[in-house]
Amino acid sequence: MSRPGRDDAPDRLYTVTGGRSRSGADNPFDLVTLVVAECDPVPGMQSEHAAILRLTERPTAVVEIAAELKLPVSITRILLADLQASGRVSARHPRTAAIPDPDILEQVLVGLRNL
Repeated sequence: MSRPGRDDAPDRLYTVTGGRSRSGADNPFDLVTLVVAECDPVPGMQSEHAAILRLTERPTAVVEIAAELKLPVSITRILLADLQASGRVSARHPRTAAIPDPDILEQVLVGLRNL
C-alpha cells in the first residue's frame, strides 16, 4: 500500500537514478549535510536535478530536500552525488560539537549535588 501523494514506483525510481540503486561508498551526503547550489538550473536538465538546484539556493539539509521532492533519501543522495560530481552543488557538513572533558563534567555533577 502506498502513501497518498507519493509516486515511489520502482520503475520511476530506476529511471530517475539511471538504474543505480546505491550511491558510491564515498558519498559525502548524510541526512544533516547542508547542500548549496553553485549554479542555476539549465534547460534540458533532468527535472529532479533542476528542482534540487532551486531548493538549495540557500543551505538545505539532505533530509529536507528528500521531503520536498517526495523521494526516498537514498535516491536523493544519488541525485546529489551526480550534481556534486558535475560541480553544480557543494556539501557543507555541520560542525560537530566538541565533547567536554569528563573531569569537568564530574566537577559540575559534584557541584550540583552540593547545592
